[in-house]
Amino acid sequence: MSPILVRPVREQFEHDRVIRLLQGRYKRKYDVVMNPGAEQNASVTSGELAVYPDLVLFSLERGRRLQGTIEVETGESVNTLEAMAEWGPFSRLRAPFVLYVPPNSLDAARRLCAEHNVIASEIWTYHTAADQIRFTMVHRAPESQQSRVKGSGRLEDPEIDPPATAASPMNPVKVAKKPAPVKKPAPAKKAAPAKKAAAAKKAAPARKPAPVKRAAAAKKATTKKPASSKKTAKPAKSAKAAKKAARRR
Repeated sequence: MSPILVRPVREQFEHDRVIRLLQGRYKRKYDVVMNPGAEQNASVTSGELAVYPDLVLFSLERGRRLQGTIEVETGESVNTLEAMAEWGPFSRLRAPFVLYVPPNSLDAARRLCAEHNVIASEIWTYHTAADQIRFTMVHRAPESQQSRVKGSGRLEDPEIDPPATAASPMNPVKVAKKPAPVKKPAPAKKAAPAKKAAAAKKAAPARKPAPVKRAAAAKKATTKKPASSKKTAKPAKSAKAAKKAARRR
């Protein structure tokens, strides 16, 4: 809420609508308390000054430690008085300070932060598209710059969809989408049991070995008779024949 500026009714309605939407987005990770309009539901102390940011983020633990502050501005509330009275004290807290402004007030917000040494962890723009409000991150302070504030860090990014088309004069930083959860590999299917061969294909009965033919009565060994010497020595020529031969001579 702004203790300095009284917004027109229409701007105040849009302002409260934005912080209610942000409450729903951040409450997934934090305990969020909002201060819409003139309500003072939760305060933070900067030095000796109690201030009331539009949204105060606490941890979900029992101690409810301060995790961050969020300030939503409209076109009329982006000015020097707001920067000095609210942005400065919020940025000096030991928690991140996040600033939301309309797109046409972005350059003025950046200039005021530089002039008054306001360290905004993040700067977002918001605009109405049809009946929805879209958010775009346009600035994120580097770690070295945020370390100047003791205990200051970064808020976990709310699940806010970036606009379909980025405004070209601002060159907004695109919000990285969370990686899709890795699908667990499907459990390996159990190997189908081997189909039993049809009735185990009844093994054909083993053929009986052909009966050994008995040797034909041990094959009577045929022993060859020794050839008898038919030829005998011829008897000596008779004496008569010898005499005849002698006579012829």
